[in-house]
Amino acid sequence: MNPSRVRIAAEIGLSIALAAVLQLIAVWQLPQGGSYSLTMAPLFVIALLRGPSAGLTAGALYGVIDFLIKPYPPLHPAQWILDYPLAYALVGLAGFASLRWQRQAAEGRGASAFWTAIVPGVVLGALGRYASHVASGLVFFSSYAIDAGQAPLIYSLAYNSFVLVSAAACAAVLGAVMPQLHRLVSRQAT
Repeated sequence: MNPSRVRIAAEIGLSIALAAVLQLIAVWQLPQGGSYSLTMAPLFVIALLRGPSAGLTAGALYGVIDFLIKPYPPLHPAQWILDYPLAYALVGLAGFASLRWQRQAAEGRGASAFWTAIVPGVVLGALGRYASHVASGLVFFSSYAIDAGQAPLIYSLAYNSFVLVSAAACAAVLGAVMPQLHRLVSRQAT
C-alpha cells in the first residue's frame, strides 16, 4: 500500500522539525558556520523510507529553516543557496538507496541492508552536501585560506570535513533506528 501524500507531507514536516532540534544540540559549532551534529539523520531517514523526491524536498525545506534558526549572513545569494537549501537538499540523494533498503528490510536482511543500502545512501547524501559546501567555501570563503597561507581548495575540503564526520555518526544511528522504523511503517501499512 502506498502512503498518502498527506502522510508523506507529515513525515517530511516531522523530519524537518527533528533535524532542527538536533541542530540546536550540536556537539560543536565551527567559527564560520557548520557543526558536528546528527542533523542529517532525520533527512536520511525520510529519504530512505520515502525515496529521493521526499528526501530532496525535506532537505531543501530544512535548509531554509536552518538559515532562519541560526543565520550566518550570506555574502552573496548564490552562497546562501549553496550552503542552505541546496546543501541540505543533496542529503536527500540518499533516497536513491530507498528501494534497495525497502527490499532488503522486507526480506529481513538487516545487517546486509546496513552495508548495501544505508551506508551507500548516507555516503551519496553526505558527499552531495559536502560538495555544495566545498564549492561555497572555494568561491566565497577563499580569503580565509589565503590568510592562513593555504590553497583555497585544500582549506575548503578540510574545513567542510565536518559533514563527513557527522554523516558517519548518522550512519551509526541509522543502523539502529532504520530496522525499527521499517517494522513500524510496515505494521501501519497493513
